[in-house]
Amino acid sequence: MAHVLSISVYPVKSLPPVRQNRAAIIAPGSLEHDREIAIVDAAGKPLNAKRTAAVHRLIATVDWLAMTVTFVERATAATVETSLHVVNSPHEWLSDFFGQSVSLQMQPSGGFPDDPVATGPTFISAATLAEVASWYPGMTADDAALRFRANIVIDGVPAFWEDRLYSEAGASRRFTVGDVAIDGTNPCQRCIVPTRDQITGEATDDFAQTFRQRREATLPAWAERSRFNHYYRLAVNTIIPPSEFGKVVQVGDEVQLIG
Repeated sequence: MAHVLSISVYPVKSLPPVRQNRAAIIAPGSLEHDREIAIVDAAGKPLNAKRTAAVHRLIATVDWLAMTVTFVERATAATVETSLHVVNSPHEWLSDFFGQSVSLQMQPSGGFPDDPVATGPTFISAATLAEVASWYPGMTADDAALRFRANIVIDGVPAFWEDRLYSEAGASRRFTVGDVAIDGTNPCQRCIVPTRDQITGEATDDFAQTFRQRREATLPAWAERSRFNHYYRLAVNTIIPPSEFGKVVQVGDEVQLIG
């Protein structure tokens, strides 16, 4: 039976995830607290891992009851705690860390998604993560999970089962997680982030080239091949309709295709 193995949210965009057993669906169709906080530059643009590998050197812990976020630099253990009641002004500690003026922004309603249209959680299977990890010497499935940063991992299915969760361009594929209806939209286009070790920031040689070659070679028969203008795609982007806002997904929920 396809079921939810784990749920991860990323409270601070581009920083490490938090594993949890359940997550509420909030407008506009995202997981509560996912990418709710962003570090932004002077122009208000998120300073994410696509733009600088320095973010891999940071860990963040958010206390939603106290409304604080604590940043820790991995190498030095230097720490700063910041109130989330005071945002949108230059953050001295983070500005020194990044070597430019940055501030924190919050967006409780929907956060700062990578895809402004498909704002739902991303899905991948545990078997997929294990298969992809096997393409690179020394990589584990947990390493692959950190690199590809999906929200929901499915178990009880073969590798690339999640490629069933989308259809041809212009259409979506309805499935359910527990009692939550979700529309799969497309295989997620990847960026530079998965090419790096998420703890050290060190790049893996020929990561993307190896990935494209192996992804094409292992693309399952059930995948909608027309959605692959290139093969550097993994996990599935989704949209959650407004009728599902306020519902909850949780570990153990069955995942079922509709029709």
